[in-house]
Amino acid sequence: MMSSLPARSRRQGAILFVVLVVIMMITLSAYAYSELMFIENKAAHLSGRQIQARNVAESGIAMLSVFLEQEQELIDEQGGIYDNSEFMRGILVFPDNTSESRGRFSVLAPALNADGSIEGIRFGLEDESSRVNLNALLMLEAQAEGSGRTLLMALPGMTENVADCILDYLDEDDEPRELGAEFDYYNTLDPPYNPKNGPLETVEELLLVQGVTPELLFGRDSNRNGMVDDHEWAPPADGDQAAMEMLDSVPELGWSSYLTLYSMEKNYSDTGQAKVYLNEEDLQTLHDNISATFPTEYADFICAYRIYGGSTSNSGSNSGGQTATSVSLDLSQEGSNQITNVLSLIGTSVQVQQGNSTATLASPFQDDLVAMNSYLPAILDGMTVNPSPVIPGRININQAPYEILMGIPGMDEEIAGQILEQRLPVPDPEDPATRYETWILLRGIVTTEQMVALSPFICGGGDVYRAQVVGYFEDGSAFSRQEVVIDATQPQPSVMLLRDISDLGRGHPLEVLGVELGLDDGQID
Repeated sequence: MMSSLPARSRRQGAILFVVLVVIMMITLSAYAYSELMFIENKAAHLSGRQIQARNVAESGIAMLSVFLEQEQELIDEQGGIYDNSEFMRGILVFPDNTSESRGRFSVLAPALNADGSIEGIRFGLEDESSRVNLNALLMLEAQAEGSGRTLLMALPGMTENVADCILDYLDEDDEPRELGAEFDYYNTLDPPYNPKNGPLETVEELLLVQGVTPELLFGRDSNRNGMVDDHEWAPPADGDQAAMEMLDSVPELGWSSYLTLYSMEKNYSDTGQAKVYLNEEDLQTLHDNISATFPTEYADFICAYRIYGGSTSNSGSNSGGQTATSVSLDLSQEGSNQITNVLSLIGTSVQVQQGNSTATLASPFQDDLVAMNSYLPAILDGMTVNPSPVIPGRININQAPYEILMGIPGMDEEIAGQILEQRLPVPDPEDPATRYETWILLRGIVTTEQMVALSPFICGGGDVYRAQVVGYFEDGSAFSRQEVVIDATQPQPSVMLLRDISDLGRGHPLEVLGVELGLDDGQID
């Protein structure tokens, strides 16, 4: 009897141990389940916050579309689109008593320093025409041989080899340029592929071009916030000498900061009316269209120019010719002479056949700065030599960085320097001349001849805009960073590009984006 007690006790102890183990396992399982549910709940909450942050950013994009839809006068009254921190910084979307639930958005674009180089940010929109349009390079090449390479060579770190390779990748033929590469090269790669031989769909496609590296395309600005942050200056952690030397050759801002596929400008008047197309085939229609808006002498001279062509000789200087203030024209005949540039009408004359004699008809567009200040803004607003409603690819000299200005064919350091000193990033509402690139002519920075050479490549401003829109909560718990390009060449602006770049980080501290921390309970800014 006595000997059986220890055995029973042992069995009871074993049972108690098993029970304790089971209880412990159940407890651990319950804890693990609770922890998992907590994590899942936190993840769901964070995911919801991320969705809310994206909605906040999309609210900013919708606001920009509505903002750009307004008349220019209303836009100017609200601070404009270039640098407008009141309208585009820390805009409250989700009001709340606590920072955790206050959602805002900010609209950011790169700023330019006094030297005209990209440095820092501003709260506004970036004119796409301040960048080089890759898909317009070949069109510009057709107007002036070598202009595409010249524009590309303005990019920091660009070489003639890579510039030729980019142009070869875009053009339709398979004949390589002097330093370029075509089908024969790309088909030797592993895996092989063909050059695009057409317009690009993204700037990042340049990484397929021989000689283009991620370092050159994106530079040191790895988070693409428009500046090189302290951590982006840091040398390689392992002290690799080769890597350090490679970093020394990497530009601060990569080529992607200077390139676009979208730049365009409206080719109709400020009132939204179609401009008079000066190369209209029917000369009677052309005469009527010009006369409807401008003096009849403008219509007479332009139609005479279309029939007989222009001359740079002075009025009355041709032997046997007579100076005429008006002429009789047969508008049923063909206008065999095309006008390639509105500015080519300035200071010219036309030898007009009048019966058995020839009369010299002087241009009403005098090559005189005082006179040009009077007529030039009007004819640029109302006349065109391009029938398209939009013009792609020209460079906005009022906002382009210095590097891009210096790449414009016909530009030199003296002209670029004066442009930087005198330009306004947006036109002066009181001075119509500032709406057009010809302000540099009217201020004597360039001659009429230089202006004619520059005008195919430059403009006073485009109508497609880029920005980074950051939606965020004031406590920093969630954010969404969107890159957007908006086409405002039409009355109803449309989004051409929308790209989520949240994986690159918020880009800027909350205090830069705009917060209102430390509010008392019940107080909402």
